Amino acid sequence: MLKLPRRRTLFTVLLAVAFSGAIVIGVALGLALAGSRNYIRTAQFAEHQPALPTRVLDVHDRLITEFFGVEKRTMITLDEMPRHLIDAVLTREDGGFYSHHGFSLRGFSRALWNTVTAQYVSGGSTITQQLAGRLYADRTDISIRRKLIELWYAIQMERQYTKDEILEMYLNEMDFGHNTQGVGAAAEFFFRKQVQDLTVAESAMLAIQLARPGLYSPIKNPKSAKIIQKEILDQMVSLGYVAKADAEASFAQYWAAWDPTRPNSTAFFDREDKAPYFSEYIRSLLDELLVGSYDYLRDGLVVHTTLDLDDQRVADELMADGIEDVNTRYLALNKTRVGYSNAAFLPLLDFLSFGLDISDLRNRERTVSSQARTYYLDKLNPLVEMASNLFDIQGGEAVFSAGYNRSRALTARTEVQGALVSIDSRTGHILAMVGGRKWERTDQFNRVVSGRVQPGSAYKPLYYSAAIASRKFTPATMILDAPVVFMTADGKTWEPLNFKGRWEGRVLLRNALAHSMNVPSLKVLDGIGFDAAIQTSSRMLGVTNPAEIEERFPRYYPLGLGVLSVSPLEMARAFATFPNQGREVVPVAIRYIEDRNGKIILEPEKETLAAQARKGESAQIISPQVAYIMTSLLQSTVSEGTLAGAASTVGGFERPMAGKTGTTQNWSDAWTVGFSPQVTTAIWYGFDMGNRSLGVELTGATTAGYTWARYTKNIHRNLPVEQFAKPPTGLSSVSVCAVSGQLPTQYCTDIIPEIFLSGTEPRVFCELHQYESSRSETIEGNLRRGLLGTDFFGTDASPAPGDLLQDAPETGTGNPLLD
Repeated sequence: MLKLPRRRTLFTVLLAVAFSGAIVIGVALGLALAGSRNYIRTAQFAEHQPALPTRVLDVHDRLITEFFGVEKRTMITLDEMPRHLIDAVLTREDGGFYSHHGFSLRGFSRALWNTVTAQYVSGGSTITQQLAGRLYADRTDISIRRKLIELWYAIQMERQYTKDEILEMYLNEMDFGHNTQGVGAAAEFFFRKQVQDLTVAESAMLAIQLARPGLYSPIKNPKSAKIIQKEILDQMVSLGYVAKADAEASFAQYWAAWDPTRPNSTAFFDREDKAPYFSEYIRSLLDELLVGSYDYLRDGLVVHTTLDLDDQRVADELMADGIEDVNTRYLALNKTRVGYSNAAFLPLLDFLSFGLDISDLRNRERTVSSQARTYYLDKLNPLVEMASNLFDIQGGEAVFSAGYNRSRALTARTEVQGALVSIDSRTGHILAMVGGRKWERTDQFNRVVSGRVQPGSAYKPLYYSAAIASRKFTPATMILDAPVVFMTADGKTWEPLNFKGRWEGRVLLRNALAHSMNVPSLKVLDGIGFDAAIQTSSRMLGVTNPAEIEERFPRYYPLGLGVLSVSPLEMARAFATFPNQGREVVPVAIRYIEDRNGKIILEPEKETLAAQARKGESAQIISPQVAYIMTSLLQSTVSEGTLAGAASTVGGFERPMAGKTGTTQNWSDAWTVGFSPQVTTAIWYGFDMGNRSLGVELTGATTAGYTWARYTKNIHRNLPVEQFAKPPTGLSSVSVCAVSGQLPTQYCTDIIPEIFLSGTEPRVFCELHQYESSRSETIEGNLRRGLLGTDFFGTDASPAPGDLLQDAPETGTGNPLLD
């Protein structure tokens, strides 16, 4: 009974020995065959390209971020690697690397024995075999067949490459865990440093990641990693690679600096991204540009973008401050309103609910429930997630995910968001982009590109352009700002209001736009018609599809107050039309793309410029003369209109600057879009849920205006002072009465210079002051005659009773906008 197992064991041993002998003979035959025939073509080795991340660079070639999938790799030459790293790897993986020819008979036999006896496949592969297996075999296949494939390719690689070339490929190719491929990426992930700066202990730690990535990770399993790391250092001391004192000092220093709080993350989630909203926008563009040709997660492309990291840093800081400030002010105002509401109405509701037994009015119970729900979302939900992950609680993910979803929905309703985009006024280069409050797990929505909200009064300059181009209106056109009723297409009436219900009476078009008056703007819209207004504004916004125009531009009067949906990026390109002398500005994010070898494969910027050139005159949305007049009008917004307060907070700009604020109905959205000859910037504050109000105090001027002023002042510090380009012909400057907009007379006391399209200058002298002067003289004469009378002078000079104060003629002034 006891002899049978021994016989079986002996039989197994003999079988293994015989099999090993056969393998050795087979290898010898294979070597002979490989020597006589080029069985593995050289080209097959050359075709292999390791997966590399795509690098996204700013306009000055500074790294913004990297795109990669499951493999994060940075290519490093062997000369760049410290000698102790190479020694650590050879000590751990293949001490005889420089002496064998691709395989170790002893190690290979050991691996075969373990496979035949169904034991764990322990290390027996040389560095060359490991590399061959990763490149040409399935490493998950634990079989003799896979070992033979590795062996065959290892022998061919040894014939094709030098030892240093193989070792360099190995250290750049192999998996080090946590989605890091190659020693360069591993050094960056584990130690936040370049390979050249590794210490001996760090090199040993990287070396032990190679056999079983993750098993000895200093992040996941620090105790096991520490033990094996010490063993490798001791072996390196024994082999004479490093002095004992140096190894011990490095080991002690390593663990003294070890951070036990570092999360168990991966290179993907640990990657640095200096402009996450912009990077995600670039990713979406690459999906379109590279479809079917390149994989930007593996092909090591270099994307040269338009972003300026200096401007981006300023945008990030100021938008973070701005969103926090607006949110704080909103919450304070809201708390005041809610407090007043609770104090005034809750007791009444309680009285009605209990006195009349109306259960739907029992508000106290709802208040307690709401408070409990808020406490759970703020305090307990993160703990539920932690406990669920730590103890693998079934169903836990559903609980905390539901909590996060509710928290996200609550945030959308109650937390102020913001967006900023800054572009070059001439080229359309996107210089900075902030798409929201914070890029995080629960919020990756880019409001610059995908957010569609109402622009409010910031929309007015777009159709004012059509009004100036129509030659029906000039900056000096006088309009009556007073209550008015418009008749809609369906026969209904609509009566618009100004901000806070104030009316200014007679105003010039320049002042009406600078101070964002609603009624004069609607009269401008009414004067040119919806067709002209929509045609010009849609082209400026870059909306060209007829079906989309029909959907997004409603043909009713609230359109004149900005009741339509636009994105900040669309508003930036629209306003950039003005400093670009009326030509369309197409936002550009990618200048060109290189492959891993530095060859340019795509030039999106050149393609955009070529497409504009093919458009010819159709790319000229408004004339340079109209663009210059609109720029002049919007400069008044900064100098004396709704942006004057914001400009004063930064001490002015000391250079030409123009812009427009916007606040939507119910104060839901606050805008400022401003520009210099060089840069155009759009800023928005509001809520993701459009049914909430910031409050009457939080307008475009008092929120986005202040952020725009600070951002604009900062990014222009190192830019030369430029003037807005003025066309040499087609314009004229004329002095006009500041009240009537007509040619001044001796009765006009306030005279200003004004800019006009040639041929639209006023031809009539100021009738308003002339009439007022004549009326004043008439009244004065009548009063004199009435007071003196015939009793004093013996003449019948008494006027008729109705002649003392004469009204304006019933026929009116002849100006329909004034009457």
